Formats: sequence, C-alpha cells, structure tokens
Amino acid sequence: MGRSGLKVSRACLGTMNFANGPAARCDESHARRIIDAFLDVGGNVIDTADVYGGGQSEEIVGRAIATKRESVVLATKGSGPQGPGPNDQGLSRVHLTRALDASLRRLGTDYIDLYQCHNWYGDTPLEETMSTLDGFVRSGKVRYLGCSNYTASQIVESQWAAERVGATPFVSLQPHYSLVAREIEAEILRVCASHGLGTITYGPLAGGVLTGRYRRDVEPESGTRMRNWLNFPHPAARQWATAILQERSFDIADAVSEVAERLDVTPAAVAIAWTVRRPGITAVILGPSTLRQLQDNLAGFTLELPPDAHTQLDVISQPPNHPVTGMPIGSPTA
Repeated sequence: MGRSGLKVSRACLGTMNFANGPAARCDESHARRIIDAFLDVGGNVIDTADVYGGGQSEEIVGRAIATKRESVVLATKGSGPQGPGPNDQGLSRVHLTRALDASLRRLGTDYIDLYQCHNWYGDTPLEETMSTLDGFVRSGKVRYLGCSNYTASQIVESQWAAERVGATPFVSLQPHYSLVAREIEAEILRVCASHGLGTITYGPLAGGVLTGRYRRDVEPESGTRMRNWLNFPHPAARQWATAILQERSFDIADAVSEVAERLDVTPAAVAIAWTVRRPGITAVILGPSTLRQLQDNLAGFTLELPPDAHTQLDVISQPPNHPVTGMPIGSPTA
C-alpha cells in the first residue's frame, strides 16, 4: 500500500450497505455471509466508516471478524458528522480523538490497520490534524494513515504538513474512480505516486449504472441507491447522483453491456476488470449487498479483457479535456 510495508488484496470489501432494521440493504446475517465468503477467497481488506449506518456497519464488521481479527486489514474512516455540535465533525484534535475511540468501541478491537480522514475540512490547521493522527500511530491504536476524497493539492499540503511536524504521512487515498468518473487521472494519480500513496478506489460500477440497473430517461425506482442519493438531504449527494445519471454514463454502460455479452460475462465483471488494471490503482472497493453480487464483482479480478475491448472502453469513457492544458485527461502532458 503506497510507500509502506502493508500488503493488501486487490479486492477490498466495502461495507456501506451493512446495517440492521427494516430499511437495511444488507442486514447482519447477510453481511456475515458476505464477509466470510470474501475472506475465504483471499480478500483481506474490509473498509467501513463511522457514518455508515449510523455506526451499525462498524458494529457488524467488528462482530463478524472478532475471531479472525489478525487476518484482516481493517480500515475505517473518521471526520464525518457524529452529532449537532460544532466539534462533532471535522479534522480537529478533539473530534478525531473522540471519533477514533468510538470506532474502536464499535469495532470491538484495540487497533485499526488503516485509519482514514473521510473528507477534507479546511477549518483546522493541517499541522494539528497530522500531529493528532501521528499520536494515534504512536499510541498503537492505528497502524497506517490514509485520506479519502482529497484533491491533489490537499494531498500534497497534508504530506508537507506531516513532514514539517515530524509526523506519520498518509500511505493511501480512497478516491471515486470508474469508467464514468476518470477525473483522478488528470493529477491525483501522479501526486499519489510521487508522495507515496496507494489508491483504494470506490464506485467501480458508478452506483449501479454500469450494471444496467438504470435506464436513460427513466426515473430511478424507489428504494434504489440512486433514488436514495437524489433524495438525500446533503446537496453533495444529490449532485453526485445527478452527475452520474447523464447521457454519457448511459453510453458507457451500453458499451460495457456490449463487451459483456460478447465475452459471456456480467457487465459488473467487465467494469471492474477495466478498473483494477488501470495504472496507479492499488485496490478496488466492492460494495455488494448480496452473495451473488459479491461473486459477480469478484469475477472482474480474474477477467482478462481482450485488447479491442480495452480500446473500446477507453475511447467511449474518455473524459473531457483538462480545463487548464486543454489536453485529454490522463495524457502525459495534461
């Protein structure tokens, strides 16, 4: 993982869907079967966060891996809202300390392998954030540090701040990446490589668009992930869903389905096969809510796409030109 000695599987199990209750997409009994199946085939990274399911995801994961803790690279994230107070979110020492201790309790463990800042908050000095995280490592509560959803400049500034205060740097970034969303190719992947960060990407199926779950000019059905995001109170969630449900995304989904039919595999396997073999990608997060989805997704890690299929997908998913250079995103001069 980046400039570290941590060894991770190419597949990472995401647990955002894990929760109990009538509205849960994947309750604890199903979650445990998914976790066991993932570990049985050699996966070792399980990623969660304190905001997933209001903390229920961490609790479910903690109980599921209690007897096999040492074989799991356990990753979680903090900084998200945990209450209405001014210190109930963010990257300050007071919030991160509370968040870490709460995550440890929910997970039922005394250490976390990879602790990640879930989002960037610009209201705390970077030196405070990085020295606080370094204290977690020195105390033994955390093994490695990472960040999620950071821009290229935010990564660089964080690494510089860690160096200024003699603190532990980040070794990973968790960015959004798929055939539909290739923006990290412009700058972020190169910054990660030069600053020692591996990448654990999420959203390889574009919220289900690349599996054919949604259709152009048809409103997402009630209860689906996209409908939930479109109705989510936070504007960023609505913007994310709206950005994915564009004509370009459906054109890419059509190409994925065409390749899948030609190879007699699922669209999910094709989309993941493309993602996991892209330069600079360390691991890819899967977010299954059923065993069948897990199996379909895992097939993408062994699927070898023919060169013509790669070319077809590369061309149809080529992102807009870089806003500064005017060159295609991902090109050497962009």
